[in-house]
Amino acid sequence: MPELVTPSAQYRKSFLEAVREMQAEGGGGLASSRTWDTDEIAADFDAFLQHLRRLEPPAGLPEGWVHSSEFWLVDGDTYLGRADLRHSLTPGMREFGGHIGYEVWPSARRQGYGKMLLRLTLERAQELGIERVLITCDAENLGSRGVIEGNGGVLEGEFRLDLHPRPFRRYWITL
Repeated sequence: MPELVTPSAQYRKSFLEAVREMQAEGGGGLASSRTWDTDEIAADFDAFLQHLRRLEPPAGLPEGWVHSSEFWLVDGDTYLGRADLRHSLTPGMREFGGHIGYEVWPSARRQGYGKMLLRLTLERAQELGIERVLITCDAENLGSRGVIEGNGGVLEGEFRLDLHPRPFRRYWITL
């Protein structure tokens, strides 16, 4: 049964496979090839895990940053996807980004894992006392729209920003 966990070296092999697959398909996502070098990650996976958890409370925060928690959806030793839960929003995150960013390993897509990943992350948000969660997605990303709407997302509207090349949608979920 899939579960939401904190990132761990136990999932190193399947996590690296997933990132390589995402990069090979050319997807941006949270594991974008622009930001993640799989050779570097593989060489010091423990340092990578520490990097992922650097914004968890009670960590001191750089100017303009908020506390956040990284979660992985796994089944046994198999990594299926990840979510980043931001505990609060800056004005910029209110405009674009929201409380939760998530992605599912391409090989695990269209199997209900996205909906499960978001549902479990929303439970964590509720545990933190967040009452209303903002989630954004590209307007043409029908899969993500379905995941968000399937978890009770109410569309605020469709928007354009100079910092993002495509129209995107903002959804709110009341917990």
